[in-house]
Amino acid sequence: MSENGCVFCKIASGEEESEIVYEEEGVMAFHSIGGKAPVHVLVIPREHVSSLEEIGELPEGVTKRIFEVAQEVAEKMDVARSGYVFRINNGPDAGQEVFHLHVHVMGGERMEM
Repeated sequence: MSENGCVFCKIASGEEESEIVYEEEGVMAFHSIGGKAPVHVLVIPREHVSSLEEIGELPEGVTKRIFEVAQEVAEKMDVARSGYVFRINNGPDAGQEVFHLHVHVMGGERMEM
């Protein structure tokens, strides 16, 4: 299911271009526009869910793959050894700007919280 106007749904369907790092049937990863670190990749489920509260609506195995793909992206982007941030902003007060569940994988420099 996609949500009308969701930029991440458009990227997942190929309607919108993005610099893709990884993709498979249920999950994809792409570089963040305006990244906040030298490496800033977003990992998303292809199916639209707005937040963690809807994660149970994803097909079986997709949630696990999001975590696995984030780790694979960290290795591919050469930040796994030095360390990286794995972050989900859930809701407006947490800084979520695009309401399609996504995981930030950020690294390449010392990250402050």
